[in-house]
This record gives sequence, structure tokens and C-alpha cells, in this order.
Amino acid sequence: MIRSNYQNALDTLEKEILKMGSLVEEQISLSVTSLAKQDSKLAQKVIDQDDIIDVLELEIEEQILKLIATQQPMAKDLRRIAAGFKIITDLERIGDNAVDIAKTTLRIGNEPLIKPLIDIPRMAEIAQNMLKEALDSYINEDIELAQSLAAKDDIVDGLHAQIIRELLTYMLENPKNIKQGTQLMFVSRYLERIADHTTNLGENVIYLVTAERQDLNE
Repeated sequence: MIRSNYQNALDTLEKEILKMGSLVEEQISLSVTSLAKQDSKLAQKVIDQDDIIDVLELEIEEQILKLIATQQPMAKDLRRIAAGFKIITDLERIGDNAVDIAKTTLRIGNEPLIKPLIDIPRMAEIAQNMLKEALDSYINEDIELAQSLAAKDDIVDGLHAQIIRELLTYMLENPKNIKQGTQLMFVSRYLERIADHTTNLGENVIYLVTAERQDLNE
């Protein structure tokens, strides 16, 4: 019975982490959509929903601490719990980055965009898929899927560099573009950071399964 209760607690922990991950994944999508459509109400929704994610993070932390205190897990179970703790930290930071994008939407307001948003939504889509795959790799203990995040992170980095170059060109051509161009640069940076946090999730999965550290951001 005790072992059964312990396993149920581990299963519940994983479900809560997936719930948090799903909310964060949605935040990425909504924040970039709010920017592309210049939808201030949607941007405010992203900002408001961040409180839900923060509360969920604290609840999961409490579950983790209770598991460690009452069950004194060893070996792989301890790594699984520790990985979960690190994953929710990165998820919370990804959520913060989505909020930063939403706040940029509010700062730009209804001001006409200086260029069509093409690569920023592409970055967001890749980052979302990376997050989904990172969480899948955690649940399924899939090392290969976790390792594949590195190549996708490289694509995001390439898009980030391309966006910066294009925006600099617009800003040099017309100083009036500097203010908004700078804001869009920040958005690209936030998405690049989201991808980095997602590779951190993959690194924790690899450690969970192999007990070895691997850098996916090399």
C-alpha cells in the first residue's frame, strides 16, 4: 500500500508538470498571436494567466518537497523528482518570457508594424513544438527526442540572428523605426531564450535517464 501511494504521488506529480507545461505552451502561442494581430485584450489575457502558472509552480514545489521529506527517494526516483523541480523552474521562466512578449504588444499598441511578422511567428511555432517534445521526452524517458532539441534550438538561433539583421536595416533606413524595431528585437530575444530554457528541459531528461550531464546548447 505504501509503495502504491508513492507511485500514485509520482504519477500525480508528472500530471501536474504536464498541466503546467500545457499552459505555458499556450502562453507562447497567445503572446505572439497578440503581437501579430495587435490584440491588446489577448495580450492582457496572457499577462493575467501568468498568475495561474506561478501558483501551479508553488503547488508542484510543495508536492516535490513532501515527496522528498516523506519518501526519501533514492537513485532514479530521486533524479526524476529533481528533474521535475528543475523543469518547473524553466517552465515558469518561459511563462515570464511569454508575458514579456505580451507586454511588448501593449507597448506597440495600434502603431503600424514596420514590417510583416514572418520569422517571429516561425520562431514561436518551433519553440512551442520544442516544448511539447521536451515534455514528451520527460514522460517517456526518450533520450533521442531530448537530444533532438539541440538541432531545433540552432534553427531558432539562426532565425533570431536573421531577424536582428533585418530590423537593423529597417532602423538604419528610417530612424522613426528605431523604437518599434528595438521592441521587436526584444521579442526575438525572448523567443530565443524560450528555446534555450526548453533545451534545459531536455538536458534534465538526459540526466534523469543516464545520470550524466549533456549540454544541448553547445
